[in-house]
Amino acid sequence: MTTKLPKKKEETKENVSLTIRDIAGIGLRTLKLLVDFGAILLFLLGVLGTGLGLGYVASLFDKVEVPDSTDLVKQVTAVSRISKVVYADGSMISEVNSDLLRLPVESDAISDNVKHAVIATEDATFESHDGVVPKAVLRAALGSAGVGSSSGGSTLTQQLIKQQIVGDAPTFSRKANEIISALALERTMSKEEILTTYLNVSPFGRNNQGRNIAGVEAAAKGIFGKSAKELTVPQAAFIAGLPQSPIVYTPYSATGGFKSDENMAYGIARSKEVLYNMYRTGYLTQEDYDTYVAYDIKQDFIAPAPVTKDTKDFLYYAVMEEAQEAMYQYLVKRDKVSDNDLKNDKTVAAYEELAQQELSQGGYTVTSTIDKTIYQTMQNIVATYGYILDTGPGFVETGTVLLDNKTGAILGFIGGRDYTNNQNNHALHTKRSPGSTVKPFLAYGVAIDQGMMGSASVLSNYPTTFSDGMQIMHGTSRGTGKMNLQEALNVSANIPAFWTYKMLRNAGVNVKSYMDKMNYDIDLYDIESLPLGGGIETTVADNTNAYQALANGGVYNKHYIVEKITAHDGTVVYEHEAKPVQVYSKATASIMTNLLHGPITSGITTSFLSRLSGINPQAASSDLIGKTGTSNDYVDIWLMLATPQFTIGTWAGNDENLEMDSLSSYNNNAQYMAYLMSALHQVNPSLFEGRFQLDDSVVASSVLASTGQRPASVQVNGVTITPPGPLVTSYWAKNGAPTTDYRFMIGGTESDYYQAWSSLLPPPPSSSSSTKRSSSRSSTESTASSSQSTTVPGSSSNP
Repeated sequence: MTTKLPKKKEETKENVSLTIRDIAGIGLRTLKLLVDFGAILLFLLGVLGTGLGLGYVASLFDKVEVPDSTDLVKQVTAVSRISKVVYADGSMISEVNSDLLRLPVESDAISDNVKHAVIATEDATFESHDGVVPKAVLRAALGSAGVGSSSGGSTLTQQLIKQQIVGDAPTFSRKANEIISALALERTMSKEEILTTYLNVSPFGRNNQGRNIAGVEAAAKGIFGKSAKELTVPQAAFIAGLPQSPIVYTPYSATGGFKSDENMAYGIARSKEVLYNMYRTGYLTQEDYDTYVAYDIKQDFIAPAPVTKDTKDFLYYAVMEEAQEAMYQYLVKRDKVSDNDLKNDKTVAAYEELAQQELSQGGYTVTSTIDKTIYQTMQNIVATYGYILDTGPGFVETGTVLLDNKTGAILGFIGGRDYTNNQNNHALHTKRSPGSTVKPFLAYGVAIDQGMMGSASVLSNYPTTFSDGMQIMHGTSRGTGKMNLQEALNVSANIPAFWTYKMLRNAGVNVKSYMDKMNYDIDLYDIESLPLGGGIETTVADNTNAYQALANGGVYNKHYIVEKITAHDGTVVYEHEAKPVQVYSKATASIMTNLLHGPITSGITTSFLSRLSGINPQAASSDLIGKTGTSNDYVDIWLMLATPQFTIGTWAGNDENLEMDSLSSYNNNAQYMAYLMSALHQVNPSLFEGRFQLDDSVVASSVLASTGQRPASVQVNGVTITPPGPLVTSYWAKNGAPTTDYRFMIGGTESDYYQAWSSLLPPPPSSSSSTKRSSSRSSTESTASSSQSTTVPGSSSNP
């Protein structure tokens, strides 16, 4: 039935004379005028306090431009397009996941039952309004100004604008755009065209495969197995009720199976509401309504037919995660969403959902930074040689990131050994202890940058403890004596790093400011074991980024994986913008990279270079720097490497934090990385070009190798001496080396200094001199200070 409810009859009062009628009418109009005036007066007084808010609302309308009719129709009628993710060279990585099924049809292919059900439920005055209902607009305006509720019934035209153009964020600026666009659309498209478009683009939940469906045709086929033209009244009512809350009302789950009876009841109850609306607005008679509301619609749902599982991998999801954030920022900027609006969680959630929808259905091309050849080479290596890492109990996972030094672009990465078995992205997401890899950039790099240390500075490696009495160990070693900075790095000694960080803290150096510039997240900086990796958890990407800054002249470029996002018409809606940050001075970076040759060439903590030489001598002859790192009990092993062109960092370990073999880092990871670096050299030898150079701003000082300071006479036990030994060059970022004094070491106690000077002094000429020195030692030890800051256990005890 399509009959309308009958119009009300006009009432007449023929027994009342014209004169009385006129007088009564005048009186009533006068009374109404007085009442209206009083109501307006009360209203004005009531909203006086919200006048500024209403003025703001009015200003928002003033800022909205009336859209071009051609563009408006184009946007409103646009259906979903397939988006894609591509490599840096434009070749395909994957189409963007979009399980949205949409089958647009013409108006005559849609049953009147559906049209009537939608109008009766969503917009009973659809045929008569001009795109908006003024009372609803006023209600929304007053609500935004703080008077009453801001919610109001949107017309079908407004809902169409909302779905296709402005989104659903609860901001009045968006609502203003929606209203102006709806009014403009009504002047451009016919009612039939608007209704048909609405039915073709609206979401209708899920079909029997678990796929998201949009458009009435896809809904009809996916729920009832028939075309939209063939839908019965009960079926049409069920479908018409879905757009209000598609996922709640759909009869199917995300896997394609039927929902439970309890959950399915929501959609059925909603369909009965639609049937009542059709009766209330005259599309159904009482008899029809009674018949259809008693009908068991469940019997019409077609049987489930789930689709196959997702086949995407680490690369696709890594690119899409960053792309969604970029799209979110673009949409917020496009819609001029204020910071105040973004304090509303619903607004943020709405735009996050819109960003995801745009990327999945908007026909965009997401261009990644990933070099196809490099990436595929890395995947081949981990698939072929990943087994080398398996030492000790459990399955050893790995994560690797390769960055372009000049830009921070991720050229390739390894998220894990097998995505199908483990979806944890060990390159970009998993956080682990960095162990000793932090020493160059958190302790030594900062000290050099502050002018507190040079490349030949001497540090204490005498046995010592944290303030709680815990012995600071290096493997099984309690400490050896004094050593220079190069030696400390080569063997990855823990005690020198401990003293260096203590020196920085005592001097009030803001180490946090350095880490913040590199977005390197550390919760607490008052942990004594921090320079050993204690109390830190980081991703491979962030750890590699810190080394990228050192290898790039001290300039940090935040790692990124999305280069640009292009709309289907060629418009670039997002493009990465470089924001380089000078973290360390050029002098500091060049001194540090010069020092970092040692950990690789010495072979003390890793056999990587010798293994690389065995399989690819040309790659091994390139200018390579780096550093190893392990956490307590060999739970985490790291190898950081860089050339002037790129930086690569790799981690290996168990997701269950199981202890690995003590030689896992020295042998297994070294062999694995040798295969990887050799393969990268073969496919792209340009990555290995260039040499690290000391910057012109570096200050070179001639110092005593024994003290790390310029030669000078020193008072030792009342005797003036000049420390013996050869002179070497020490590189400083500023100031240059100081002259040698008694406390030439970085760190150490009075007892340590006694031992250090004893090793520098010539043999005693007589026993009396020896006795004198022994007596002096006893005296100085009694005045040695043992005050240290509070420790939080968790440091690395390994290189």
